[in-house]
Amino acid sequence: MTTAYVFPGQGSQVVGMGGDWLGRSELVKRTFEEADDALGESLSRIIAEGPIEELTRTQNASPALVTVGVAYWRVLEAEGHAPDVVAGHSLGEYSALVCSGALEFGDAVRLTRLRGEAMQNAVPVGVGTMAAIIGIKDPAVIDELCAEAAQGQVLEPSAYNTMGQVVIAGHVEAVDRACDLAKSYRGIAKKLNVSAPFHCSLLAPAGVRLGEALATATISPLGVPYVPNVTAQWTPTSTADEIRERLVRQVSTPVMWQQSMATMVEQGVDTWLEVGAGRTLCGLIKRFERKATASGFESESWRS
Repeated sequence: MTTAYVFPGQGSQVVGMGGDWLGRSELVKRTFEEADDALGESLSRIIAEGPIEELTRTQNASPALVTVGVAYWRVLEAEGHAPDVVAGHSLGEYSALVCSGALEFGDAVRLTRLRGEAMQNAVPVGVGTMAAIIGIKDPAVIDELCAEAAQGQVLEPSAYNTMGQVVIAGHVEAVDRACDLAKSYRGIAKKLNVSAPFHCSLLAPAGVRLGEALATATISPLGVPYVPNVTAQWTPTSTADEIRERLVRQVSTPVMWQQSMATMVEQGVDTWLEVGAGRTLCGLIKRFERKATASGFESESWRS
């Protein structure tokens, strides 16, 4: 059995996440307290009480999801469980790097807060957006759709989630045109309720700001392999500068999640545990590899 721990990204947040564990795990309680200390404010209150609009703000959702993911990983570690490889979807990569030993938790919380603010501020609200394109399996066809709809504006694939599910991002007008054209490409389009066009070239200024912060963050050798979003390659060792460069690129380039799953399957991964709130990644994994054993931490099936 080869096990991957996978950490979800933004969209998985819910008010009260982690609450069931706060009362019965000192590790979880301590992790929430560490996050509060790292930010100098009560992130744990926002997680516990919301409202959902406040929790969903990128600068809050990002460190909140990292906090829950790391808290759950610490429980697993304390009970003697360990992964053979880790990966995270978008900001989930920060949780994965904490799990791998490369990032300190406090740094990850601060970096994801800054990352969220920088991504939100890079593009004025109302200028950019995103849409999910369902049913088109060939990435080359997605590229054709984006090229036709762009008309001089930015429109790019931003996340290859699983077979037949790709997210695109760019200027609002370009995304709208792509949604109108999707049927002619034998796809279905669904606009997403987001405040910025994440993981496309419009976000490049946010990467610059993040790079400045990453330059002063301590990054240690990997203790377990990880699969980065931007390369989708099995990475057993990496320099600190390589990790920094990948995290900067991740802000404005597509999340290669389908390709990352393929890499892990090729390396023999047959058991997947989603370490975080919800089971979003479990759904993507099962669509990609029907024979996979995929479960969420909160189901506690990992205890068996």
